[in-house]
Amino acid sequence: MAAGVESVAVDDQESNAELVLFQVKECYVYMIPPRKSAASYRADEWDINKWAWEGVLKVVSKGENCSIRLEDKETGDLYAQAPIRQDQPLPVEAVIDSSRFFVLRVEEESNGKTKHAFLGLGFRERPQAYDFQAAVFDHLKYLNKKKEAEEITQEYEAKPSADYSLKEGETLRLQLKNTKLSGSGLKSKSLEKTLDGSGAREPMPNPDTPENYPKRSGVPCIVPPPPPPVLQPPPKASPSPLLKTPSLVKPSAPVSAPALLGDVADDLDEDFGDFQAA
Repeated sequence: MAAGVESVAVDDQESNAELVLFQVKECYVYMIPPRKSAASYRADEWDINKWAWEGVLKVVSKGENCSIRLEDKETGDLYAQAPIRQDQPLPVEAVIDSSRFFVLRVEEESNGKTKHAFLGLGFRERPQAYDFQAAVFDHLKYLNKKKEAEEITQEYEAKPSADYSLKEGETLRLQLKNTKLSGSGLKSKSLEKTLDGSGAREPMPNPDTPENYPKRSGVPCIVPPPPPPVLQPPPKASPSPLLKTPSLVKPSAPVSAPALLGDVADDLDEDFGDFQAA
């Protein structure tokens, strides 16, 4: 019982704790004229070198509540604040001519009534303005995700839960197929394949023939390459008659030089013809 009380106390402390999402030590507040039309605000209509207040800006969240606070630098007193609500428009609006200036809608409660006013807000550096906007949108994302989670939880609790328990007299029948074979059963099956009816062993198949290659279901069998051919020495070539030794060749009759020249001249006349006749 004490543990349950302690957990509730811890949850209450976490929900009541304040979390600073963004803080800058230097921001500027301007008194701006009321907007005359539906057009957006412009910072060039203000005198940005003459601000009305200077202090600290904080974005503080406390559970689902979040607010933008303007506090004094020295004392920490609250100057103005703008609450951020999920179902209402954002109290921050960016101007159209600068990324460092905004319009802040602040609220104040007095005598049970809520009053609001519009103030100009400016930062000295552009990264500070980006971080300020990111902190505001991060809190809105947190609120949206929390709302979606609550809706999913309510939808789940509203659905009737399915009953899968066995009713009286119902039974379950499970059929388990044992695919493992023991060593003895595997051995007996192999003996039945190798022994014929007379008890003699069947001849072993020749593994080199393609029909006896191992076959597997679903897996293609790769045929081994054929054996290499047997190399035989080349046949001995008969000696060429041109390579005979001079001692074995019989000398022919001597040919005179004029006769040899006459034969060459006859061959030339047959090939090219008579140029004088042409």
